[in-house]
Amino acid sequence: MTVATDHETSVRAMNDELKVLAQAIKIISESTGLVQTSFIQTNMEIAVLNVESKIAKFVRKIAKDQNSGSLAQLASRIMALSRSGAFRSADPFVKIRGMIEDMVSKLESQMSSEAQEKAYCDEEMSKTSAKKDKLEYTVDKLTNHIDKDSARSAELKEQVTVLQEELAALAQEQATMDKVRQEANGVFVENKATLDKGLAGIRKATGVLKDYFGAAAASFVQQPAAPAGHSADSGAGGSIISILEVAESDMAKELVQVETQEADEASAYEETTQSNKMTVAAKVQDVKYKRMEAAGLDKTITEVSNDRATTSSELDAVNTYFTKLQGRCVAKPQPYEERKQAREAEIKGLKEALDVLENEAALIQQHGGKRGRNMRGSLQL
Repeated sequence: MTVATDHETSVRAMNDELKVLAQAIKIISESTGLVQTSFIQTNMEIAVLNVESKIAKFVRKIAKDQNSGSLAQLASRIMALSRSGAFRSADPFVKIRGMIEDMVSKLESQMSSEAQEKAYCDEEMSKTSAKKDKLEYTVDKLTNHIDKDSARSAELKEQVTVLQEELAALAQEQATMDKVRQEANGVFVENKATLDKGLAGIRKATGVLKDYFGAAAASFVQQPAAPAGHSADSGAGGSIISILEVAESDMAKELVQVETQEADEASAYEETTQSNKMTVAAKVQDVKYKRMEAAGLDKTITEVSNDRATTSSELDAVNTYFTKLQGRCVAKPQPYEERKQAREAEIKGLKEALDVLENEAALIQQHGGKRGRNMRGSLQL
């Protein structure tokens, strides 16, 4: 009975304590509006906050090492969510894990896109550069062809001009020769006529004198003397005849000289005229062929110039495209290999962050479970 009385007294005292504690809790709850929170939940939230802060710092370090704005933004978002406590759930790391996994997917997608872009740029730059070199070579080749043909055409045209000047000079020379020959021939004809006429007169006079004075001499020897009052002076007649014969000889010589000079001049004229005709024919033919060659070259130049213009237009288009490609593929703040290494480092770091997150979450769950059982046991006690 004593033991029973003592036990009853202890139970009554414990009930009184519990009533007092319940009343105190009620007063605190009603006056402050606080909701009773278990010690287990509070300890887990502190651990979660520590892990979240650790993950945020880890991501921030990766962002700093790789100079990544997107990772710095992710670290800020993790820290902001950690501080807000708005995402508390059965698994407090769901959102953080999702954010990191989304960033990993995004970076992997960027790596894939950049790899495709790199392959595209390499192929297009190679093809465009090769086409550009080929077109430039073609333009240079056509330009050299045009320059060579233009120089030859100009040379031929200059030669034609010189030949035409020579032909004009020959024509002028021939015209002068024709005029001189005509004038010389006119003088010859006139002199020959004069000499022929004079020679004929002298010969006729000489014949008359010879007839007269020769007859007189014969009569003087064989016939009776002539009548008184007339006598033929054979001596004087012979002198006159001699003078006329000398004059006839001189005039005949002069006629021969005039005829010989005329023949020589006519022969030289004909020879020079024939030579000029042959020279003119050759030069005219040369002019003809040179003009034909120059015309052919000019036609070729026009055709090649059109080809060059077409090729140049194509080259301009290729150069424009090549410039755009350079702006897209070359003018980058970082080369592709550096960007690839940075992306790989970021992804590696984020995956490490996920591993840390998983490990820490597992540890928290293990410790939280043990604490819960201990405290529930103590409460039960």
